[in-house]
Amino acid sequence: MPGNKNSGSRERLREILAVLRRYQIVKGMTPVKLRQIFEDLGPTFIKFGQILSTRPDVLPAPYCEELGRLCADVRPMSFERAAGQVEHELGRPVGELFARFDREPIGSASIAQVHSAVLKSGEKVVVKIRRPGIYAVMQRDVTLLHRVSGLLKIAGGTGEAIDFNQVIDEMWQAARQEMDFLNEADQAEKFRKLNAGVAYVTSPRVFRRYSTAAVLVMEYLGGIPIDDARALKAEGYDLNEIGRKLAENYVKQVVDDGFFHADPHPGNLRVRGGKIVWLDLGMMGRLTQRDRHLLRRALAAAVRGDVNELCSLLLVFCDAPAPEDRSRLFADVENMLNKYEMLDFGSVNIARIRSDMLAVANRNNLSMPQGVTMLGRGLVTLEGVISRISPEINVMQVMLGHVSDSVLEEFKPAREMKKLAFELFRSGVRFPQIPSQVAELLKIGIKGQGKLNVELTSYDGPMHALDRMASRLAGALVEAGLLVASAILCASDLPKGPFGIPAAGFAGFLLAL
Repeated sequence: MPGNKNSGSRERLREILAVLRRYQIVKGMTPVKLRQIFEDLGPTFIKFGQILSTRPDVLPAPYCEELGRLCADVRPMSFERAAGQVEHELGRPVGELFARFDREPIGSASIAQVHSAVLKSGEKVVVKIRRPGIYAVMQRDVTLLHRVSGLLKIAGGTGEAIDFNQVIDEMWQAARQEMDFLNEADQAEKFRKLNAGVAYVTSPRVFRRYSTAAVLVMEYLGGIPIDDARALKAEGYDLNEIGRKLAENYVKQVVDDGFFHADPHPGNLRVRGGKIVWLDLGMMGRLTQRDRHLLRRALAAAVRGDVNELCSLLLVFCDAPAPEDRSRLFADVENMLNKYEMLDFGSVNIARIRSDMLAVANRNNLSMPQGVTMLGRGLVTLEGVISRISPEINVMQVMLGHVSDSVLEEFKPAREMKKLAFELFRSGVRFPQIPSQVAELLKIGIKGQGKLNVELTSYDGPMHALDRMASRLAGALVEAGLLVASAILCASDLPKGPFGIPAAGFAGFLLAL
Protein backbone atom coordinates (compact mmCIF):
# COMPACT_ATOMS: atom_id res chain seq x y z
CA MET A 1 0.00 0.00 0.00
CA PRO A 2 2.74 2.56 0.84
CA GLY A 3 4.30 1.84 -2.54
CA ASN A 4 1.00 2.45 -4.29
CA LYS A 5 0.56 5.70 -2.35
CA ASN A 6 4.02 6.95 -3.33
CA SER A 7 3.45 5.84 -6.90
CA GLY A 8 0.18 7.79 -6.99
CA SER A 9 1.88 10.90 -5.62
CA ARG A 10 4.67 10.67 -8.21
CA GLU A 11 2.14 10.26 -10.99
CA ARG A 12 0.13 13.25 -9.72
CA LEU A 13 3.30 15.33 -9.44
CA ARG A 14 4.17 14.52 -13.06
CA GLU A 15 0.64 15.54 -14.05
CA ILE A 16 0.95 18.88 -12.21
CA LEU A 17 4.37 19.59 -13.76
CA ALA A 18 3.08 18.72 -17.23
CA VAL A 19 0.23 21.23 -16.87
CA LEU A 20 2.60 23.93 -15.61
CA ARG A 21 4.96 23.31 -18.55
CA ARG A 22 2.07 23.42 -21.01
CA TYR A 23 1.18 26.92 -19.82
CA GLN A 24 4.85 27.99 -19.91
CA ILE A 25 4.78 29.44 -16.42
CA VAL A 26 8.54 30.13 -16.56
CA LYS A 27 7.60 33.00 -18.89
CA GLY A 28 5.38 34.52 -16.22
CA MET A 29 1.92 34.18 -14.74
CA THR A 30 -1.29 35.98 -15.65
CA PRO A 31 -4.76 35.83 -14.06
CA VAL A 32 -6.24 33.90 -17.01
CA LYS A 33 -3.32 31.47 -17.07
CA LEU A 34 -3.73 30.70 -13.35
CA ARG A 35 -7.46 30.04 -13.79
CA GLN A 36 -6.82 27.70 -16.73
CA ILE A 37 -4.17 25.80 -14.76
CA PHE A 38 -6.61 25.22 -11.88
CA GLU A 39 -9.32 24.08 -14.29
CA ASP A 40 -6.99 21.58 -15.97
CA LEU A 41 -5.78 20.17 -12.65
CA GLY A 42 -9.30 19.16 -11.64
CA PRO A 43 -11.86 19.46 -8.83
CA THR A 44 -9.57 20.00 -5.84
CA PHE A 45 -7.69 22.80 -7.58
CA ILE A 46 -10.99 24.36 -8.62
CA LYS A 47 -11.94 24.46 -4.94
CA PHE A 48 -8.55 25.98 -4.08
CA GLY A 49 -9.12 28.64 -6.73
CA GLN A 50 -12.59 29.44 -5.44
CA ILE A 51 -11.19 29.90 -1.94
CA LEU A 52 -8.40 32.14 -3.22
CA SER A 53 -10.89 34.25 -5.18
CA THR A 54 -12.23 35.49 -1.83
CA ARG A 55 -8.80 36.59 -0.58
CA PRO A 56 -7.66 39.88 -2.18
CA ASP A 57 -5.41 40.24 0.86
CA VAL A 58 -3.47 37.20 -0.38
CA LEU A 59 -3.62 37.58 -4.18
CA PRO A 60 -3.82 40.75 -6.30
CA ALA A 61 -7.37 41.77 -7.21
CA PRO A 62 -7.14 40.83 -10.95
CA TYR A 63 -6.26 37.24 -9.97
CA CYS A 64 -9.13 37.08 -7.46
CA GLU A 65 -11.59 38.33 -10.07
CA GLU A 66 -10.45 35.77 -12.64
CA LEU A 67 -10.51 32.87 -10.17
CA GLY A 68 -14.06 33.88 -9.27
CA ARG A 69 -15.03 32.68 -12.77
CA LEU A 70 -14.10 29.07 -11.99
CA CYS A 71 -17.04 26.74 -12.58
CA ALA A 72 -18.21 24.97 -9.42
CA ASP A 73 -20.04 22.11 -11.16
CA VAL A 74 -18.15 18.82 -11.42
CA ARG A 75 -19.18 15.31 -12.40
CA PRO A 76 -21.38 13.82 -9.63
CA MET A 77 -20.43 10.62 -7.85
CA SER A 78 -22.72 7.65 -8.32
CA PHE A 79 -25.80 7.16 -6.15
CA GLU A 80 -24.27 3.95 -4.75
CA ARG A 81 -21.15 5.80 -3.63
CA ALA A 82 -23.16 8.67 -2.12
CA ALA A 83 -25.51 6.29 -0.30
CA GLY A 84 -22.53 4.27 0.92
CA GLN A 85 -20.98 7.40 2.42
CA VAL A 86 -24.25 8.19 4.26
CA GLU A 87 -24.47 4.64 5.60
CA HIS A 88 -20.81 4.71 6.68
CA GLU A 89 -21.30 8.00 8.57
CA LEU A 90 -24.72 7.36 10.14
CA GLY A 91 -24.44 3.61 10.67
CA ARG A 92 -27.70 2.69 8.93
CA PRO A 93 -28.84 2.18 5.32
CA VAL A 94 -30.41 5.12 3.51
CA GLY A 95 -33.74 3.24 3.31
CA GLU A 96 -33.95 3.06 7.12
CA LEU A 97 -33.07 6.71 7.64
CA PHE A 98 -35.22 8.36 4.98
CA ALA A 99 -38.73 7.85 3.65
CA ARG A 100 -37.42 9.07 0.29
CA PHE A 101 -33.93 9.76 -1.00
CA ASP A 102 -33.59 11.09 -4.56
CA ARG A 103 -31.05 9.20 -6.65
CA GLU A 104 -30.11 12.23 -8.77
CA PRO A 105 -28.24 15.03 -6.95
CA ILE A 106 -29.56 18.58 -7.14
CA GLY A 107 -26.00 19.91 -7.06
CA SER A 108 -22.47 18.56 -7.38
CA ALA A 109 -19.27 20.40 -6.48
CA SER A 110 -15.64 19.56 -5.83
CA ILE A 111 -16.01 18.73 -2.15
CA ALA A 112 -19.59 17.49 -1.87
CA GLN A 113 -22.89 16.89 -3.61
CA VAL A 114 -26.45 17.49 -2.44
CA HIS A 115 -29.53 15.25 -2.63
CA SER A 116 -33.17 15.95 -1.82
CA ALA A 117 -34.76 13.61 0.71
CA VAL A 118 -37.67 13.18 3.11
CA LEU A 119 -37.23 12.03 6.71
CA LYS A 120 -39.37 9.28 8.20
CA SER A 121 -41.14 12.07 10.11
CA GLY A 122 -42.25 13.57 6.77
CA GLU A 123 -39.96 16.63 6.85
CA LYS A 124 -38.34 17.64 3.56
CA VAL A 125 -34.56 17.94 3.83
CA VAL A 126 -31.42 18.35 1.76
CA VAL A 127 -28.51 15.98 2.38
CA LYS A 128 -24.99 17.29 1.76
CA ILE A 129 -22.51 14.43 1.32
CA ARG A 130 -18.74 14.87 1.32
CA ARG A 131 -16.92 12.99 -1.40
CA PRO A 132 -15.18 9.93 0.10
CA GLY A 133 -11.41 10.33 0.18
CA ILE A 134 -11.47 14.01 -0.79
CA TYR A 135 -9.53 15.04 2.33
CA ALA A 136 -6.62 12.72 1.51
CA VAL A 137 -6.63 13.81 -2.15
CA MET A 138 -6.50 17.50 -1.24
CA GLN A 139 -3.84 16.90 1.41
CA ARG A 140 -1.69 15.12 -1.18
CA ASP A 141 -2.16 17.94 -3.69
CA VAL A 142 -1.21 20.54 -1.07
CA THR A 143 2.01 18.65 -0.32
CA LEU A 144 2.83 18.47 -4.02
CA LEU A 145 1.97 22.14 -4.51
CA HIS A 146 4.51 23.07 -1.84
CA ARG A 147 7.13 21.17 -3.88
CA VAL A 148 6.44 23.16 -7.05
CA SER A 149 5.63 26.50 -5.38
CA GLY A 150 8.99 27.94 -6.43
CA LEU A 151 7.85 27.79 -10.07
CA LEU A 152 4.84 30.02 -9.45
CA LYS A 153 5.75 33.69 -9.71
CA ILE A 154 3.12 36.37 -9.09
CA ALA A 155 3.98 39.94 -8.14
CA GLY A 156 2.01 41.51 -5.32
CA GLY A 157 0.86 45.11 -5.05
CA THR A 158 4.30 46.31 -3.97
CA GLY A 159 6.04 44.56 -6.86
CA GLU A 160 7.57 41.90 -4.59
CA ALA A 161 6.96 38.22 -5.38
CA ILE A 162 4.16 36.61 -3.38
CA ASP A 163 5.18 33.84 -0.97
CA PHE A 164 3.25 30.96 -2.54
CA ASN A 165 3.95 28.64 0.37
CA GLN A 166 1.99 31.03 2.59
CA VAL A 167 -0.79 31.18 -0.02
CA ILE A 168 -1.00 27.37 -0.11
CA ASP A 169 -1.19 27.19 3.69
CA GLU A 170 -4.01 29.77 3.77
CA MET A 171 -5.86 27.83 1.08
CA TRP A 172 -5.49 24.50 2.87
CA GLN A 173 -6.67 25.93 6.18
CA ALA A 174 -9.85 27.28 4.56
CA ALA A 175 -10.45 24.00 2.69
CA ARG A 176 -10.13 21.94 5.89
CA GLN A 177 -12.73 24.10 7.62
CA GLU A 178 -15.08 23.78 4.67
CA MET A 179 -14.71 19.98 4.60
CA ASP A 180 -15.86 19.68 8.23
CA PHE A 181 -19.64 19.95 7.93
CA LEU A 182 -20.02 20.30 11.70
CA ASN A 183 -18.48 23.77 11.29
CA GLU A 184 -21.22 24.62 8.83
CA ALA A 185 -23.84 23.20 11.22
CA ASP A 186 -22.52 25.41 14.04
CA GLN A 187 -22.56 28.46 11.78
CA ALA A 188 -26.08 27.76 10.53
CA GLU A 189 -27.39 27.52 14.09
CA LYS A 190 -25.57 30.67 15.17
CA PHE A 191 -26.99 32.55 12.17
CA ARG A 192 -30.55 31.42 12.99
CA LYS A 193 -30.12 32.50 16.61
CA LEU A 194 -28.74 35.95 15.74
CA ASN A 195 -31.55 36.58 13.23
CA ALA A 196 -34.38 35.03 15.23
CA GLY A 197 -35.77 38.48 16.00
CA VAL A 198 -35.87 39.56 12.34
CA ALA A 199 -39.41 38.83 11.17
CA TYR A 200 -38.60 38.91 7.46
CA VAL A 201 -35.56 36.57 7.52
CA THR A 202 -35.23 32.80 7.83
CA SER A 203 -32.64 30.06 7.21
CA PRO A 204 -32.62 26.23 7.31
CA ARG A 205 -32.68 24.24 10.54
CA VAL A 206 -29.96 21.65 11.11
CA PHE A 207 -30.93 18.07 11.96
CA ARG A 208 -28.06 17.21 14.30
CA ARG A 209 -29.22 13.63 14.72
CA TYR A 210 -28.43 12.95 11.07
CA SER A 211 -25.30 15.13 10.75
CA THR A 212 -21.59 14.36 11.02
CA ALA A 213 -18.36 15.91 9.76
CA ALA A 214 -19.05 14.30 6.34
CA VAL A 215 -22.87 14.36 6.12
CA LEU A 216 -25.08 17.38 6.79
CA VAL A 217 -28.88 17.18 6.85
CA MET A 218 -30.76 20.48 6.81
CA GLU A 219 -34.33 21.65 6.39
CA TYR A 220 -35.42 22.12 2.79
CA LEU A 221 -36.56 25.67 2.11
CA GLY A 222 -37.76 26.37 -1.40
CA GLY A 223 -38.87 29.71 -2.74
CA ILE A 224 -38.28 32.10 -5.62
CA PRO A 225 -34.68 33.01 -6.52
CA ILE A 226 -34.15 36.54 -5.27
CA ASP A 227 -33.03 37.83 -8.67
CA ASP A 228 -36.10 36.46 -10.52
CA ALA A 229 -37.89 39.82 -10.69
CA ARG A 230 -40.65 38.57 -12.97
CA ALA A 231 -41.62 35.68 -10.67
CA LEU A 232 -41.47 37.91 -7.59
CA LYS A 233 -43.74 40.50 -9.18
CA ALA A 234 -46.16 37.78 -10.27
CA GLU A 235 -46.45 36.73 -6.62
CA GLY A 236 -47.20 40.32 -5.59
CA TYR A 237 -43.86 41.15 -3.98
CA ASP A 238 -42.58 44.75 -3.82
CA LEU A 239 -39.05 44.58 -5.25
CA ASN A 240 -37.94 47.80 -3.55
CA GLU A 241 -39.05 46.44 -0.19
CA ILE A 242 -37.13 43.21 -0.79
CA GLY A 243 -34.00 45.16 -1.80
CA ARG A 244 -34.22 47.47 1.20
CA LYS A 245 -34.81 44.64 3.69
CA LEU A 246 -32.00 42.58 2.19
CA ALA A 247 -29.58 45.51 2.56
CA GLU A 248 -30.76 46.31 6.09
CA ASN A 249 -30.41 42.71 7.25
CA TYR A 250 -26.94 42.35 5.76
CA VAL A 251 -25.77 45.58 7.38
CA LYS A 252 -27.23 44.33 10.66
CA GLN A 253 -25.24 41.09 10.27
CA VAL A 254 -22.06 43.13 9.78
CA VAL A 255 -22.41 46.07 12.17
CA ASP A 256 -24.42 44.53 15.01
CA ASP A 257 -23.56 40.81 14.90
CA GLY A 258 -20.07 40.73 13.41
CA PHE A 259 -21.18 37.45 11.78
CA PHE A 260 -22.24 37.74 8.16
CA HIS A 261 -22.86 35.64 5.05
CA ALA A 262 -19.65 35.88 3.03
CA ASP A 263 -21.12 34.72 -0.29
CA PRO A 264 -24.55 36.37 -0.78
CA HIS A 265 -24.92 35.55 -4.48
CA PRO A 266 -28.40 34.90 -6.00
CA GLY A 267 -28.05 31.11 -5.67
CA ASN A 268 -27.88 31.48 -1.89
CA LEU A 269 -30.93 33.75 -1.56
CA ARG A 270 -34.62 32.95 -1.95
CA VAL A 271 -37.92 34.63 -1.13
CA ARG A 272 -40.51 32.38 0.49
CA GLY A 273 -43.67 33.19 2.42
CA GLY A 274 -42.81 36.88 2.67
CA LYS A 275 -39.34 36.13 4.06
CA ILE A 276 -35.81 36.32 2.71
CA VAL A 277 -34.22 32.86 2.90
CA TRP A 278 -30.45 32.63 3.48
CA LEU A 279 -28.92 29.36 2.22
CA ASP A 280 -25.47 27.73 2.23
CA LEU A 281 -24.01 29.01 5.47
CA GLY A 282 -20.66 27.27 5.03
CA MET A 283 -18.74 30.47 4.29
CA MET A 284 -19.31 33.09 6.99
CA GLY A 285 -17.31 36.22 7.76
CA ARG A 286 -16.49 37.45 11.24
CA LEU A 287 -15.66 40.87 12.64
CA THR A 288 -14.54 41.33 16.23
CA GLN A 289 -16.13 44.01 18.38
CA ARG A 290 -12.92 46.01 17.92
CA ASP A 291 -13.12 45.71 14.15
CA ARG A 292 -16.78 46.78 14.11
CA HIS A 293 -15.92 49.82 16.23
CA LEU A 294 -13.05 50.69 13.89
CA LEU A 295 -15.33 50.22 10.88
CA ARG A 296 -17.84 52.71 12.28
CA ARG A 297 -15.07 55.23 12.94
CA ALA A 298 -13.61 54.71 9.46
CA LEU A 299 -16.96 55.35 7.78
CA ALA A 300 -17.45 58.51 9.84
CA ALA A 301 -13.92 59.69 8.99
CA ALA A 302 -14.49 59.04 5.28
CA VAL A 303 -17.72 61.06 5.32
CA ARG A 304 -15.93 63.95 7.09
CA GLY A 305 -12.96 63.70 4.75
CA ASP A 306 -10.64 63.25 7.74
CA VAL A 307 -7.50 61.89 6.06
CA ASN A 308 -5.41 61.70 9.25
CA GLU A 309 -8.04 59.69 11.10
CA LEU A 310 -8.54 57.33 8.16
CA CYS A 311 -4.78 56.72 7.86
CA SER A 312 -4.51 55.94 11.56
CA LEU A 313 -7.50 53.59 11.46
CA LEU A 314 -6.13 51.80 8.41
CA LEU A 315 -2.88 51.09 10.26
CA VAL A 316 -4.79 49.84 13.31
CA PHE A 317 -7.03 47.64 11.12
CA CYS A 318 -3.96 46.06 9.56
CA ASP A 319 -2.07 45.77 12.87
CA ALA A 320 0.78 47.59 11.13
CA PRO A 321 3.37 49.93 12.65
CA ALA A 322 3.52 53.50 11.41
CA PRO A 323 5.33 53.41 8.05
CA GLU A 324 8.63 55.20 7.62
CA ASP A 325 7.07 57.21 4.81
CA ARG A 326 3.65 58.09 6.21
CA SER A 327 3.39 60.89 3.65
CA ARG A 328 2.84 58.35 0.86
CA LEU A 329 -0.02 56.69 2.76
CA PHE A 330 -1.49 60.12 3.54
CA ALA A 331 -1.30 61.14 -0.13
CA ASP A 332 -2.89 57.87 -1.30
CA VAL A 333 -5.80 58.17 1.15
CA GLU A 334 -6.24 61.86 0.33
CA ASN A 335 -6.33 61.14 -3.41
CA MET A 336 -8.89 58.40 -2.82
CA LEU A 337 -11.18 60.69 -0.81
CA ASN A 338 -10.79 63.47 -3.37
CA LYS A 339 -12.48 61.21 -5.93
CA TYR A 340 -15.65 61.30 -3.84
CA GLU A 341 -15.38 64.93 -2.71
CA MET A 342 -18.08 66.23 -5.07
CA LEU A 343 -20.33 63.20 -4.54
CA ASP A 344 -22.76 62.17 -1.85
CA PHE A 345 -20.65 59.50 -0.13
CA GLY A 346 -23.77 57.42 0.48
CA SER A 347 -24.36 57.12 -3.26
CA VAL A 348 -20.88 55.82 -4.12
CA ASN A 349 -20.51 52.36 -5.62
CA ILE A 350 -19.11 49.88 -3.05
CA ALA A 351 -17.13 47.99 -5.68
CA ARG A 352 -15.28 51.23 -6.48
CA ILE A 353 -14.54 51.94 -2.82
CA ARG A 354 -13.29 48.38 -2.30
CA SER A 355 -11.04 48.58 -5.35
CA ASP A 356 -9.58 51.92 -4.22
CA MET A 357 -8.99 50.71 -0.65
CA LEU A 358 -7.24 47.53 -1.84
CA ALA A 359 -5.05 49.62 -4.14
CA VAL A 360 -4.04 51.90 -1.24
CA ALA A 361 -3.31 48.90 1.00
CA ASN A 362 -1.24 47.15 -1.69
CA ARG A 363 0.80 50.26 -2.50
CA ASN A 364 1.64 50.70 1.18
CA ASN A 365 2.32 47.01 1.85
CA LEU A 366 -0.63 46.69 4.23
CA SER A 367 -2.59 43.46 4.69
CA MET A 368 -6.24 43.72 5.68
CA PRO A 369 -7.69 41.21 8.21
CA GLN A 370 -9.49 38.30 6.57
CA GLY A 371 -12.84 39.38 8.02
CA VAL A 372 -12.53 42.81 6.39
CA THR A 373 -11.59 41.39 2.99
CA MET A 374 -14.49 38.93 3.15
CA LEU A 375 -16.78 41.83 4.05
CA GLY A 376 -15.61 43.79 1.02
CA ARG A 377 -16.32 40.89 -1.31
CA GLY A 378 -19.67 40.17 0.35
CA LEU A 379 -20.81 43.79 0.05
CA VAL A 380 -19.84 43.94 -3.62
CA THR A 381 -21.73 40.69 -4.32
CA LEU A 382 -24.79 41.91 -2.42
CA GLU A 383 -24.70 45.25 -4.22
CA GLY A 384 -24.85 43.37 -7.53
CA VAL A 385 -27.86 41.32 -6.38
CA ILE A 386 -29.79 44.37 -5.19
CA SER A 387 -29.01 46.32 -8.36
CA ARG A 388 -30.85 43.65 -10.36
CA ILE A 389 -34.11 43.88 -8.44
CA SER A 390 -34.05 47.37 -6.94
CA PRO A 391 -31.49 49.78 -8.47
CA GLU A 392 -32.80 52.63 -6.29
CA ILE A 393 -31.50 51.00 -3.11
CA ASN A 394 -27.92 51.99 -2.26
CA VAL A 395 -26.17 49.62 0.15
CA MET A 396 -23.63 52.23 1.27
CA GLN A 397 -26.40 54.65 2.17
CA VAL A 398 -28.14 51.95 4.22
CA MET A 399 -24.87 51.18 5.98
CA LEU A 400 -24.15 54.83 6.79
CA GLY A 401 -27.66 55.26 8.20
CA HIS A 402 -27.31 52.14 10.35
CA VAL A 403 -23.87 53.16 11.59
CA SER A 404 -25.07 56.63 12.61
CA ASP A 405 -28.01 55.07 14.47
CA SER A 406 -25.75 52.58 16.24
CA VAL A 407 -23.34 55.34 17.30
CA LEU A 408 -26.22 57.25 18.90
CA GLU A 409 -27.48 54.09 20.60
CA GLU A 410 -24.02 53.32 21.92
CA PHE A 411 -23.61 56.77 23.48
CA LYS A 412 -25.15 56.65 26.94
CA PRO A 413 -24.02 59.66 29.03
CA ALA A 414 -24.26 57.77 32.32
CA ARG A 415 -22.29 54.83 30.98
CA GLU A 416 -19.64 57.04 29.38
CA MET A 417 -19.25 59.07 32.60
CA LYS A 418 -18.91 55.87 34.62
CA LYS A 419 -16.28 54.57 32.19
CA LEU A 420 -14.42 57.86 32.55
CA ALA A 421 -14.82 57.68 36.32
CA PHE A 422 -13.41 54.15 36.39
CA GLU A 423 -10.41 55.12 34.26
CA LEU A 424 -9.76 58.16 36.44
CA PHE A 425 -10.07 56.06 39.58
CA ARG A 426 -7.62 53.52 38.18
CA SER A 427 -5.20 56.28 37.21
CA GLY A 428 -5.78 57.96 40.58
CA VAL A 429 -4.03 55.09 42.32
CA ARG A 430 -0.81 56.60 41.02
CA PHE A 431 -1.70 60.19 41.88
CA PRO A 432 -0.52 59.97 45.56
CA GLN A 433 2.96 59.10 44.28
CA ILE A 434 3.22 62.30 42.24
CA PRO A 435 3.38 64.89 45.11
CA SER A 436 6.07 62.92 46.97
CA GLN A 437 8.11 62.50 43.78
CA VAL A 438 7.79 66.20 42.92
CA ALA A 439 8.55 67.18 46.53
CA GLU A 440 11.66 65.03 46.46
CA LEU A 441 12.72 66.69 43.23
CA LEU A 442 12.17 70.17 44.73
CA LYS A 443 14.01 69.17 47.93
CA ILE A 444 17.01 68.13 45.88
CA GLY A 445 16.89 71.42 44.03
CA ILE A 446 16.55 73.51 47.22
CA LYS A 447 19.44 71.74 48.93
CA GLY A 448 21.57 72.26 45.88
CA GLN A 449 22.14 68.53 45.48
CA GLY A 450 20.96 68.45 41.87
CA LYS A 451 23.39 69.20 39.09
CA LEU A 452 22.40 70.83 35.81
CA ASN A 453 24.66 71.18 32.83
CA VAL A 454 23.78 74.87 32.50
CA GLU A 455 25.01 78.01 34.21
CA LEU A 456 22.41 80.24 35.90
CA THR A 457 23.25 83.93 36.18
CA SER A 458 21.74 86.43 38.62
CA TYR A 459 18.74 86.71 36.28
CA ASP A 460 15.53 86.09 38.29
CA GLY A 461 13.57 84.65 35.33
CA PRO A 462 14.20 80.98 36.13
CA MET A 463 13.02 81.39 39.74
CA HIS A 464 9.83 83.12 38.65
CA ALA A 465 9.24 80.34 36.12
CA LEU A 466 9.73 77.75 38.87
CA ASP A 467 7.22 79.60 41.07
CA ARG A 468 4.66 79.50 38.25
CA MET A 469 5.29 75.80 37.68
CA ALA A 470 4.78 75.06 41.38
CA SER A 471 1.51 77.03 41.40
CA ARG A 472 0.24 75.16 38.36
CA LEU A 473 1.26 71.85 39.90
CA ALA A 474 -0.69 72.65 43.06
CA GLY A 475 -3.75 73.53 40.98
CA ALA A 476 -3.41 70.34 38.96
CA LEU A 477 -3.23 68.24 42.12
CA VAL A 478 -6.42 69.86 43.45
CA GLU A 479 -8.19 69.15 40.15
CA ALA A 480 -6.90 65.58 40.19
CA GLY A 481 -8.24 65.12 43.70
CA LEU A 482 -11.67 66.38 42.61
CA LEU A 483 -11.70 64.02 39.63
CA VAL A 484 -10.72 60.98 41.70
CA ALA A 485 -13.27 61.83 44.40
CA SER A 486 -15.96 62.28 41.74
CA ALA A 487 -14.97 58.98 40.16
CA ILE A 488 -15.44 57.19 43.48
CA LEU A 489 -18.85 58.84 43.97
CA CYS A 490 -19.94 57.79 40.44
CA ALA A 491 -19.10 54.18 41.21
CA SER A 492 -21.08 54.29 44.48
CA ASP A 493 -24.74 53.45 45.13
CA LEU A 494 -25.76 57.04 45.91
CA PRO A 495 -29.06 58.30 44.39
CA LYS A 496 -28.67 59.15 40.71
CA GLY A 497 -28.89 62.72 39.49
CA PRO A 498 -28.03 64.38 36.14
CA PHE A 499 -27.08 61.92 33.35
CA GLY A 500 -27.72 58.99 35.69
CA ILE A 501 -24.80 59.72 38.05
CA PRO A 502 -24.82 61.01 41.66
CA ALA A 503 -25.30 64.78 41.95
CA ALA A 504 -22.17 65.16 44.10
CA GLY A 505 -20.08 63.33 41.52
CA PHE A 506 -21.50 65.49 38.72
CA ALA A 507 -20.68 68.65 40.69
CA GLY A 508 -17.14 67.42 41.27
CA PHE A 509 -16.60 66.91 37.54
CA LEU A 510 -17.90 70.43 36.84
CA LEU A 511 -15.60 71.99 39.45
CA ALA A 512 -12.60 70.08 38.12
CA LEU A 513 -13.34 71.30 34.60
